[in-house]
Amino acid sequence: MTSQAQEFKRNIESHTFVPKGQWVVGSSVSYSEHNEQNYQFLVIDGFNSDGYTFKISPMFCYAFRDNVAAGGRFSYGRTLTKLDGVTLNLDESTQFDVNDMYQLKHSYSAMGVLRNYINLGTSKRFGLFAETRLEIGGSQSKVVTKDGTSLTGTYTKTTDFGIGVAPGIVAFINNYTAVEVSIGVLGLDFSKVKQTTDQVYIGERSSSSANFKINLFSIGLGIAFYL
Repeated sequence: MTSQAQEFKRNIESHTFVPKGQWVVGSSVSYSEHNEQNYQFLVIDGFNSDGYTFKISPMFCYAFRDNVAAGGRFSYGRTLTKLDGVTLNLDESTQFDVNDMYQLKHSYSAMGVLRNYINLGTSKRFGLFAETRLEIGGSQSKVVTKDGTSLTGTYTKTTDFGIGVAPGIVAFINNYTAVEVSIGVLGLDFSKVKQTTDQVYIGERSSSSANFKINLFSIGLGIAFYL
């Protein structure tokens, strides 16, 4: 009885999508506003609020070998929320009212990134990438609440550290300009929070989390220049 080993070839060809020596620079910017007037939803009644969220994230990378680039990404965000009134109706005898609340938050971060590009067939216009991120950042926020004649303020400072992977797709508009879309999938996050209320009461909290699923709130859309 004899057996023969049959050689099997998948005929997968590797093409250069981002050549060695190329620079990649770009940025993503997002801005959103919200305004609620006497909004009602489930246990929320009489919700009156307005505010905005702004975020900018510049990025630069250098391809130190074909289809592999390394660099950095920076991010800054600002969120403002004004709450004029809301009532929580848990049941007929339990209600909570929150009036005249103001929150301002600044967030910032710096990332080291490593990008691996994968071409789609022989296409030079469309490609995939996987971006590994090592991030350190934090935020500062203040919340001021007024109830009648009393005024309460809470200052919060947060420090964050995380490791994550964000796959994405690249679509070239011309030879040097591309649109990129990415989404967070994997991540390990560590956070430490310190709060000071009315400059008297101090509280601290530490947390860690692991994410192994698609995070729809981490979708990023930006434009990049390949030089």
